[in-house]
Amino acid sequence: MASKVELVVEVKSPADKLWAALRDSTELFPKIFPEQYKSIETVEGDGKSAGTVRLLKYTAAVPMLTFAKEKLEVADDENKVVSYSVVDGELVDFYKNFNITLKVAPAKAAEGEAGAGAVVNWAMEFDKANDQVPDPDVIKETATKTFHDLDDYLLKN
Repeated sequence: MASKVELVVEVKSPADKLWAALRDSTELFPKIFPEQYKSIETVEGDGKSAGTVRLLKYTAAVPMLTFAKEKLEVADDENKVVSYSVVDGELVDFYKNFNITLKVAPAKAAEGEAGAGAVVNWAMEFDKANDQVPDPDVIKETATKTFHDLDDYLLKN
């Protein structure tokens, strides 16, 4: 039976700027997060459309993972939604299915306030390969940190 973990992260960056950075993560993330990613490359497709497959190579600082291949399932720029599944790498040994969906939306400004940044709705759905497999809490924690660190980077650049 599939398990689902959800996360809502509020950031100060405008939704359009955050979305553009997330869609450019193949180039951007190894530069911004060299402690996590050795490299990210597109191995199938155009890098932006559904069906694209990316190879993510992790640094030694990332526990238990050396690489992952993820397939872009949904790429909806108009609604700022992407969804991808992990199709190869160590995660596949632990989880039969592993999908991430994220949506970026403008934050609702309080009355009388200017732009209030953005809200990221992130969801992870997974099926454990067996009962001994732990919940992927570290991935949720990493996602939270990544969104905040990306926001810090975007506010400075």
